[in-house]
Amino acid sequence: MENENYFCTFAPYFLQMTKMTNPHHKPLPHTKRLSTDTQLPRILLIGNPNVGKSVIFGLLTGKYVTVSNYPGTSVEITIGRVKIENQWFELLDTPGVNSLLPRSEDERVTRDIVLEKPPYGVVQVIDAKNLMRGLQLTHQLIEYQLPLIVVLNMWDEAEERHIQIDVQGLQKKLGVPVIPTTATLHFGISELKQAWQNFRKPTLKLEFHPLIEQTVEKISKHLPIHPSLQRGVALSILSGDQTILEQLNIPNSTAIQNEIQQHILALKERFYEPLSFLLSRSRKQNVNELFGIYYSSPTRTIPVWREKIGNWMMHPIWGVPFLLLVLFFMYQWVGVWAAGDVVDWIENSIFGGIDPETQKTTGYINPFFIQRLEPLKQYGALGNGLVDFLVGKYGVITLGITYAIAIVLPVIFFFFIAFGILEDSGYLPRLTILSNRIFKKIGLNGKAVLPMVLGLGCDTMATFTTRTLETRKERMIAILLLALGVPCSAQLGVILGMASATHPKVLLIVFGTVALQLLLVGWSANRVLRGKVSSFLMEIPPIRIPRLKNLVIKTVFRVKWFLLEAVPLFVIGTVVLFLVDKLGILSGIERMAQPILRNLLSLPNETAQAFILGFLRRDYGAAGLFMLEKEGFLDLIQTTVSLTVMVLFIPCLASFLAIVKEQGLKHALLIASFISGYAILVGAGLNLVLRNFQILP
Repeated sequence: MENENYFCTFAPYFLQMTKMTNPHHKPLPHTKRLSTDTQLPRILLIGNPNVGKSVIFGLLTGKYVTVSNYPGTSVEITIGRVKIENQWFELLDTPGVNSLLPRSEDERVTRDIVLEKPPYGVVQVIDAKNLMRGLQLTHQLIEYQLPLIVVLNMWDEAEERHIQIDVQGLQKKLGVPVIPTTATLHFGISELKQAWQNFRKPTLKLEFHPLIEQTVEKISKHLPIHPSLQRGVALSILSGDQTILEQLNIPNSTAIQNEIQQHILALKERFYEPLSFLLSRSRKQNVNELFGIYYSSPTRTIPVWREKIGNWMMHPIWGVPFLLLVLFFMYQWVGVWAAGDVVDWIENSIFGGIDPETQKTTGYINPFFIQRLEPLKQYGALGNGLVDFLVGKYGVITLGITYAIAIVLPVIFFFFIAFGILEDSGYLPRLTILSNRIFKKIGLNGKAVLPMVLGLGCDTMATFTTRTLETRKERMIAILLLALGVPCSAQLGVILGMASATHPKVLLIVFGTVALQLLLVGWSANRVLRGKVSSFLMEIPPIRIPRLKNLVIKTVFRVKWFLLEAVPLFVIGTVVLFLVDKLGILSGIERMAQPILRNLLSLPNETAQAFILGFLRRDYGAAGLFMLEKEGFLDLIQTTVSLTVMVLFIPCLASFLAIVKEQGLKHALLIASFISGYAILVGAGLNLVLRNFQILP
C-alpha cells in the first residue's frame, strides 16, 4: 500500500457534523447541546479523515441539511435528515477522526457526541485501501457496544490495486453488515439504505487481560452514563483519557473520582508496563488478526508511471517545478480569467451603475435600484439618508452586495473549481509534504498549506478553514499570517498588473519582502505564543483523474457555504463604512494618516484614501494605488513601497469580522493593531533602503 506510514489529517472542510437533544434519557447537567426541532432516531456517521464520509452524507441527506458550530468549540457540525422506508432519521456527519481517545478538538467533539446518548446506530466509513486503519476505529466502536454498519468506501480504488477483502468473512466475524461502496459513483448506496433497518451490536468479543476486565467492571458501576456506554468509557479512562471525566461532569476530588482513581492505582500495581501501552498493544493485536485474515494485497498496487509522478510532486527539488506550474495555471485561471474577464463582464454588464457626470447607464441591477430609489430624496434628510444607505457611494446594494456577488463570488467560484481539481487529483496532500519543512519553522506543519492556498482566493474564506488545524496555537499563527501577507486573488490581480507594467524588479521586491516578513513573523510567533504544534501525519492518496460530477457537487456546496458565511460579512462591513463616513470619522482618519504616509513612507497624501479603501476591499485599495501611479502621483520607489505596505496592511473588513468570529474581538483587535504598525514599519525600512542603495533605476 502506498505510503502507509502517513495518516491523512484532511477533514471534510465544509460539511462536518451536528448535535441534537436526547429524547431517551435525561441529559447530563453539564453537557452543552445543540437544540433540534425533532426527536428522530439519531444515526452517527463516523470515520477516519479523507474516507469519503461527507460524500456519503450528501448522497443520503440531499437538501435536508443544517450547519452550525458545536457549542463551545470552533468545530462545525452538520445535521441531515434521511428517509429510509418511510421512516425519518437524523444523520450527524462527525469530523474525521483516527481515534475516540482525543488528541484534537475534532476527536474530542466526536467522542462527546457518542457519549451524549446511545445512538440508534453508527455508520462507520472505512477507506477500503486502508482497512487496518479503519479497523482500529472499529475496535473502539465495539468497546462502546454501539449498533454498527461498516462501509468499505473507495472500493473501485481497492479493486484497481487488486486488493482483496473477504467481505462476507469480515461481516460474519464482526456480526454487523459490511457494505462495499464507491460513493462518487453511487455504487453501494442503495445497499447501505437497505441495511439501515439492520443496525445491530457487534457480536465480536474483544477482551483484555482478566485483571483489566475486572477493573473495567468496577469503574463502570461508578459512571453516570447509559449502561451500554459504560464499558467504552471505562476503557478510555484506563487508556489515559482524562477529558472524559470532565465530559461526564465528574470534577476532581469527588467521591466518584476518588473511587475510580483507587481502582486504577490498584491495577497499575499489578503491571510493570503503563496501562495505556497494554491496552494499545491488545487493540493492535486484535486488529492485526482481523486484518491478516480478511485482507490481502499484491506488492505493487498502482501503475508505475502514476507512482513516479506522485513521488516527483512531493520531492524537495523536483516538486518545486510542479508547484510553479500549478501556481502559473492557478494565476491564469483565477487571477487573469476569473478576476479579470469574468468579473469585468459581470460588474459592468450585469450590475453596472450610472455615471454621475455623463448620466450614462451600464448594466441592469444597480441602475434598476438607483432609478427607483432616487424619488425618495424628496422626503428630505431621511429620504436622502436611506438612498445613500442603499445605493450611495458606500451603499449596501451598490457596494456591499455588488462587491460580494459581482467581484468576489466569481473569483471564489473559479478558485473552488481549481481547488477541487487539486484536491481530487491527489496533489494537495503532496503539497503539504513539500511545504512541511518550511512550515515547521514558523510553528505550523504542512496541513497549514490549505488555508494559505485558499487565502489566495479569499482571506475571509481561508480564515474560516483554519478550523481544520488541530491546536489553538496553529490556528492563531495561520490567521495572523493570512491577515499579514497573503493577498486575495482580486488584490493579487491588480498588484501583478501594476507591478509588471512598471519594472521587473518591482514585483520581485514586493513579493520577496512580503515572503520574508511572513517567515520572520511566523518564526517569532512560534516562540512567543504558548502551546503545542500538532504532529504531522499524512496519508498520500494515489494520483487520480478528477470526476466531473464529484467536482460539481463539491463546488456547489462550497459556494453555498461562502454565500452563507462570508456574504453577510461584506454587507456588515459596508454598513460600518457607511456610518463611519457619515459621522466624519473617515475623513478624520485620512487627515491623521497623511503625516505618517508623507514622513515615514515618502508617499503623497492622496494614498491615504487608497489604504482606507483597502480595509473595505483589498482590490479597491490596490486599484486606488494603480490610478495614482497612472496619473503620475507615484514614482518607481513610491510604487514599490505602497504596494508592499498594501499587501502587509490590515485585511479587509470582511476578513477582520471573520477573525472576530474565529478568535474573538480582543484577539482580532490585537492582530489588526500589530499588522498596521508592522506594515508601516516595514514600508519605512524598505523606503529607506531603496532610496539609499539605488536598487531601482
